[in-house]
Amino acid sequence: MSMQEIYRSSVQTWESDQMGHMNVQFYLDKAQAGLATLGHYIGLGPRLLKEKGWVLTARDHHVRFLREQRPGAPFFIRGGVVEAHADHFVIYEEMVNTVSNDVAATFRAEAVLVEGATRKPLSFPKEAIAKAEEVKTEIPAHGAFRGLKMTPPRAAPTLAEAEKSGMIRTYMGEVMPDWCDAHGYMTKRHFMGVVSDSIPNLLAQTRGDDRSANTKTGGAALEYRFVYRGKPKEGDLLTLRSGLKTVTDKTYTWCHWLFDTETGEAIATAEAVAIALDLEARKSIPIPPEMKAQLEKLVIEGLGV
Repeated sequence: MSMQEIYRSSVQTWESDQMGHMNVQFYLDKAQAGLATLGHYIGLGPRLLKEKGWVLTARDHHVRFLREQRPGAPFFIRGGVVEAHADHFVIYEEMVNTVSNDVAATFRAEAVLVEGATRKPLSFPKEAIAKAEEVKTEIPAHGAFRGLKMTPPRAAPTLAEAEKSGMIRTYMGEVMPDWCDAHGYMTKRHFMGVVSDSIPNLLAQTRGDDRSANTKTGGAALEYRFVYRGKPKEGDLLTLRSGLKTVTDKTYTWCHWLFDTETGEAIATAEAVAIALDLEARKSIPIPPEMKAQLEKLVIEGLGV
């Protein structure tokens, strides 16, 4: 593999959540920063993008969380190009702890080039496709799909379809100015942020849990897939519907469908594999039998990303 270092920093206290580790939205934030640097390596650096009015972004993300990262942890991200096509690049990145050299998280992205103002898709310049050979890499076993599958995205659902299926409302809110990039569009971090912020409400409505009152057990995501379908802008109203797809002895998989509240059109669809977490031992635990029985009653057939 020929991965390049594309980001280096550390986990900040304000990036941590109720579980005491870096929140999932900041993983995507740092992966996007790494993608910007990788763009430099293929001839699509920030000055050229700004001059042309272009944006390098992702249309599909797969993320695996292999080791939790707590406040103060130093890390770097390395990455490269797996495939280079005229309409999209397949990008691989991995976050590595600076001291242990353990891989903490992996990211597979289908990256696209778009007009910043309209988000109209563009073809990659031939020069970028050629330069991608200089940072060519492969996806290692630890970055491959595991609990989720790399299937073609389903047809975009509608809000009416989500409500008919029995999915529950877990988030409602406005796209805030500081959620957006220079062109006024919501960044990938905040797609994940909306889902992350919804989880306490999801658990409250499905299991009666209040995370603020439980300091011994919690949960953690092992794997996410996001398919970005819409282009929410500052001031747009969003609503999230969530439902349970599968349950096993150790994991459960949630589906999240994000919609424009006014139009009912899909903004994004996502799946997440999660585990129960012992917050004192910092280890995963089997799903308690009574919790599993309760979760199995919540499974909705036909959910997907």
